[in-house]
Amino acid sequence: MLFSNEERCLYGKSQLLEVICQLRFPTILSVTATEPVTFQEGIRQDYPRFEKRLERLAPRPTPQPDGTVQMQPQEPVMNFGFVSADGHWKANITNQFLALSSNAYSGWENFAARLDKLLAAFISTYHPAYFERIGLRYVNAISRDALGLADVMWNELIEQPYLGVLGEEDAVEGAVTKSATDVEMAIGHGCRMKVHAGPGVLRRPNQTQAETRFIFDMDLSMLGKLQGVETAGALSTLHNNATSVFRGAITQKLHDALEPIE
Repeated sequence: MLFSNEERCLYGKSQLLEVICQLRFPTILSVTATEPVTFQEGIRQDYPRFEKRLERLAPRPTPQPDGTVQMQPQEPVMNFGFVSADGHWKANITNQFLALSSNAYSGWENFAARLDKLLAAFISTYHPAYFERIGLRYVNAISRDALGLADVMWNELIEQPYLGVLGEEDAVEGAVTKSATDVEMAIGHGCRMKVHAGPGVLRRPNQTQAETRFIFDMDLSMLGKLQGVETAGALSTLHNNATSVFRGAITQKLHDALEPIE
């Protein structure tokens, strides 16, 4: 079953690496025409650290009159970053998107409250006509060692649709060098889902030894011409779907090992 109807819960041993929300809008040249002084003043108390970088974009495929496609270079884009004092929260703006990310996610209410304040400052400063894409991304890196499951196979923790060959009964986990699943699909309520799932080698914080974790990278999005007042409802829909997808992807054994709080 791809989707679960279980109620959402927080986990005492959450395996989230990062949560990211991005809101894209039609290009606003004034965002990068000058440094965002007014916008910074609206959020500086929460994000006192400022940084900027010039992003070089990948070439854009452009159809030609003769039916061929050429890769056209794109102009670099200035990305302004605003970072919290503890370094766990970061806001970014370019002339095409606003984003909020956190590596210390403690629950949807706190994240949504921070995003609401950030979005209000952005709208009052730059007045976007509408938002054409809203995305909510959860990047999980599940560590068996951290959960006391070092001797448990992935097929006991992750549901079969996301396991690839590791879901087969005769697959020997230690013999599999790579087994990734990539999914893109519509999931109803105007939402689309993009998931990358599979083992990957990462280092745990404060440790030098690498560890194989199961990466479950889930990006949900909505497209359209969404006004500012519609963003809260859209984000709530995305969050609810993210809960359903994640709970549908993990087994009861993993759910219990994550230590649900509520």
